[in-house]
Amino acid sequence: MNKNLFLLIVGIVIFLGGCTLAPEYTRPEAPVPAVWPSGPAYNETKGEACAPTAPELRWQEFFTDTKLQQVIEMALNNNRDLRLAALNVEMARALYGIQRAELLPTVDATGIASKKRSSSDLLQSGEPRTTEQYSVNLGISSWEIDFFGRIRSLKDAALQEYLATEQARRSAQISLMAEVANTYMTLAADRELLRLAQETLKAQEATYNLIRRRCEVGASSELDLRQAQTRVDTARVDISRYTAIVAGDENALTLLVGSPVPDGLLPTELNTITMLQDISPGLPAEVLQRRPDILQAENQLKAANANIGVARAAFFPRISLTGAIGTASNELSGLFKSGSGTWSFEPQIIMPVFDSRTWSALDASKVDSEIILTQYEKAIQVAFREVADALAQRGTLGDQMAAQQSLVEATAESYRLSDLRYKSGIDSYLSVLDAQRSLYGAQQGLIAVRLSRLTNLVTLYKVLGGGASE
Repeated sequence: MNKNLFLLIVGIVIFLGGCTLAPEYTRPEAPVPAVWPSGPAYNETKGEACAPTAPELRWQEFFTDTKLQQVIEMALNNNRDLRLAALNVEMARALYGIQRAELLPTVDATGIASKKRSSSDLLQSGEPRTTEQYSVNLGISSWEIDFFGRIRSLKDAALQEYLATEQARRSAQISLMAEVANTYMTLAADRELLRLAQETLKAQEATYNLIRRRCEVGASSELDLRQAQTRVDTARVDISRYTAIVAGDENALTLLVGSPVPDGLLPTELNTITMLQDISPGLPAEVLQRRPDILQAENQLKAANANIGVARAAFFPRISLTGAIGTASNELSGLFKSGSGTWSFEPQIIMPVFDSRTWSALDASKVDSEIILTQYEKAIQVAFREVADALAQRGTLGDQMAAQQSLVEATAESYRLSDLRYKSGIDSYLSVLDAQRSLYGAQQGLIAVRLSRLTNLVTLYKVLGGGASE
């Protein structure tokens, strides 16, 4: 009895330290250039080596506006999509715990009591017709000894799936923060456009009233009055349109945050938002490998690699062990008396002889690994393209901003001069109308460029894996 227990313990120690049949994993080479693209569109991205890279920058350091920080914090606490991603992580963690526990034997304690009455025709002379039996056992039931690493490979695959789910949660968190910030800044821009339309309406109404009085005394024509009215009506249409857009922005922000945002935290215009922290793009090999979605794809690749080990182990014998120690007696009071001890030791080996499915399963696991490898490489290429596009936009937005600001100043001066010439009787009101239209469009364009500059920084922070170190 003691010798068998000793051999069992030794066997457990040896077999738990066995190897697996999974191929050795090596990270594939990234199918992208070693540096970001260069050219005229990327001029402004040079000379930023002193700025921190996005993965190193916590989101509280990047989004420096205190109101925006509070809104993002609310979204992280209340957003249902992010909550679902966190619950998926908990589920994957529990499944990994179940699979890992398969390596260890399950020890059960059982107690059995039976009493039966047999037919006298079936009994030998002198045997009692009524018999009783009681037993108590402690044992292991069908524990597979993992000689060839099948269970360890399943455990490794479950671990990588769990890690992939965690990376998916981190990716969802980064995307949520970026979406909240972009929606917040879009709301600020649309509120500024609404205010511009309201101010334009006031100016156009004042001009309309002035021309109406001039028309009444014969100093202006009916055509001038109707042209002025068109600008008033256009401004009124824009006010209605931007009012609806602002309401839609507020609804979108409420959905992202998961609860209504207090009015005190909502922006009034873009100028009230503190500028975002500047970031350096770094090198592709350093930055892209830290993006959560890339890490998620790599975890899935490692899981597929472990599944090959599971498929290979199917070609080898499976050894299981059932054993128990206990006590038995025909009387309940005799269970623990001397001589009532029992034990059993039942090893079992299953040797595959012919099962064509095992070859197909191995081929399927290898093809699945190739599929996931292709998806991993594509994820890196898509990430590289996203960063390159964001860098190209950032490299040109500075020139756009300067040109648009100059355009606003030039059209404002043109409008002022046209208005003076009209009031002096030198030009018709048509030139004033054109100047007003150009100024209004230039002011709207300036707001759009300022918004693009802010959202581009947010997008760049997101596609570079911003906040990945948290």
